[in-house]
Amino acid sequence: MKNKVIMHINYCEQGQTIPEICRKAQEWGFDGIEFRGKRTGVQETPEEYLDQIARAMEDAGLNEAMFGYPTANMMLPDAAARKKEIEEGLKFYQMAKERLNAKFNVSNAFTGGLTNPDKAIPYAQYEKHGSGCATEDQWKWATEGYQIIGDAVAKIGIKLAFETHMGYLHDTPFAAKKLVDLIGKPSIGVNLDYGNAVYFQKNPSLAETIPALGKTIFYTHLKNSIGIPSGGRMPTGLADGQINHREYLRLLKQIGYKGPIGIEAPRPGDREWYAVQDLTYIKAVMKDLA
Repeated sequence: MKNKVIMHINYCEQGQTIPEICRKAQEWGFDGIEFRGKRTGVQETPEEYLDQIARAMEDAGLNEAMFGYPTANMMLPDAAARKKEIEEGLKFYQMAKERLNAKFNVSNAFTGGLTNPDKAIPYAQYEKHGSGCATEDQWKWATEGYQIIGDAVAKIGIKLAFETHMGYLHDTPFAAKKLVDLIGKPSIGVNLDYGNAVYFQKNPSLAETIPALGKTIFYTHLKNSIGIPSGGRMPTGLADGQINHREYLRLLKQIGYKGPIGIEAPRPGDREWYAVQDLTYIKAVMKDLA
């Protein structure tokens, strides 16, 4: 497999500067980085943020950039507020494309947080939030909003992929597929994060999920975890949890997936060391599958 391997920024959110992050990612062997849509606690304009990224990526020799949360929030009840979200989101994508050009092709996307209005329901009961509590209006808002966005980003020359993430309309793989089908734009697809899907009580296997999503998969997130006796799950390294990433990549290869593979580190500790370990593992698997 020759897919580009992308480092999620959460491997390097422990005080590292943007130039330092880019230099290290290149030295470790990544092809690119998934950044946030903005940095928390940093006073900077979107233009300043993107200029730093463009310079640092050029200096480091990285060739792929993408962005994640936050993106246009379509869960806002006010139509004028949703319209503003669309405009600001498209402005960001346009600025990013102008600065990064061929380095910016696919971006992670979200439709806005969606939790159950019953505040007595714990967030960890994931099935009762996101698509599990969505109204017809919320599906409609997301569909109509991202139809507009889908047409616009196609003209810019990028694609968007909804991450399968708890607490969103597109929380499960099949909810994300439903949303993509409703939108019906070739520039809008799925970011399959199966590491999130396993936190749901009823979760289809990889063998059921990947063929069903097929060509709607534009991007993937890989991370791992293991169930604990008291309930819940504990994050682990990519090679150490219950998700078999050899099977994951083999199934992606079978459907002809050529897109980027993103890996991330949702656990505390020395995340820079985790980046080296996880990349070594996933590149070994990719070499075997080649």
